[in-house]
Amino acid sequence: MTDKRYPDRPAGIVFVVSGPSGSGKGTVIRPCLERVPDLRYSVSATTRELRPDEIDGVHYCFVSRAAFEDMLVSGRMLEHTEYAGNLYGTPCGPIDDWTAQGLDVIVEVEVEGTRSIRAKMPEAVLVLVIAPTLSDLATRLRSRGTEDPGEIAARSARYGEELKAWPLYDYLIVNDDRHHAAEDLAAIIVAERLKLHRLAMQRFIDMGFGGV
Repeated sequence: MTDKRYPDRPAGIVFVVSGPSGSGKGTVIRPCLERVPDLRYSVSATTRELRPDEIDGVHYCFVSRAAFEDMLVSGRMLEHTEYAGNLYGTPCGPIDDWTAQGLDVIVEVEVEGTRSIRAKMPEAVLVLVIAPTLSDLATRLRSRGTEDPGEIAARSARYGEELKAWPLYDYLIVNDDRHHAAEDLAAIIVAERLKLHRLAMQRFIDMGFGGV
């Protein structure tokens, strides 16, 4: 925390921003990364090929299948999944390095990845982002232009099933307006940073009040 009016935090916080595909997680996360200090974004690793419009280390960390599987075996992957023959996952290394420096990290994953993170990192803060209605969801999916009508219908049907995972989470953001939703996420981050159990409170009291 850069605001020295407050006690230091010995460790950073992992914020898992998750939700079914089409919820608009990225539109909520990007403004927070720009406006909230000491916040980092965990870049996922994948075994798929780099596309012409992508940058390695920005959009994904592109690795070989052998390297990815080695990270799995050695416990260096927080969560992973396989889709269309390619592996995707969240490397532990950058997250561990940043939180050790007192920096907070946003991890963006689908619902299934959230289950793995909750099991391995129970102290993580889980935020569920959802569309306000199925109609809004379908409109967003159509606007992306990446799914045909059959795929949109399948995603909409799966949306309700994925929402049954809501008890996993700590916070809810209804993404009906991306600006308001981003403000909600920023508010969650600030509130979690100010929880007393995360702060070096006794040292702060000793330094400012002579140990009273």
